[in-house]
Amino acid sequence: MQSSRTRSIPARSRKRSQRGRAVDLGPLPGLIGYMLRRAQMTVFQDIFRVFSKVNIRPAQFSVLVVIEHNPGLTQSQVSAALGIKRTNFVALLDSLEQRRLAERRPSPGDRRSHALHLTDSGKAMMRRLRQLVSLLEGRLVASLGEGGRDQLIELLHRLADGEYRGTTAKASVRDGVGTIRQRRAQARENRSMTSRGIG
Repeated sequence: MQSSRTRSIPARSRKRSQRGRAVDLGPLPGLIGYMLRRAQMTVFQDIFRVFSKVNIRPAQFSVLVVIEHNPGLTQSQVSAALGIKRTNFVALLDSLEQRRLAERRPSPGDRRSHALHLTDSGKAMMRRLRQLVSLLEGRLVASLGEGGRDQLIELLHRLADGEYRGTTAKASVRDGVGTIRQRRAQARENRSMTSRGIG
């Protein structure tokens, strides 16, 4: 039996095909997984378009952010924190090194591993990227509202951290921020700093 929530979305379940024929998507618009994917595609199209101005992909941005906030981490630590397979991460880091945005340095505590750091060019790139991210986030807030954004972030954290029924284990790596309340406070502080051009 369909829930009242699923039954309340029929108006959104029809999409026009290229030839103008209405396509019935059935229950898809009422499924969380489907709508998460559609929302991701929409948001990422905007991210790819804006980041193309500096030839940076979202995965590269994530790596640069983690290195910036945690200079000296090893490759395995950064890849684990972001949930990127080590083989994929090596190629990703190679591309950042080739552009002289990040660099591997000998790790003081372990000669077998390398510590990751941003170069001066990488730091300059991050300043530019923060401006672009502020633009992107501003568009989302304009669409969702400040309260809607915070609520969405909270719900996405619940899913990402495995806090839903049927999950057998929590995420192995946390984001280091802590509680949802702390995350909200950190997000507000980041937006305030970005709007003032700090960092």
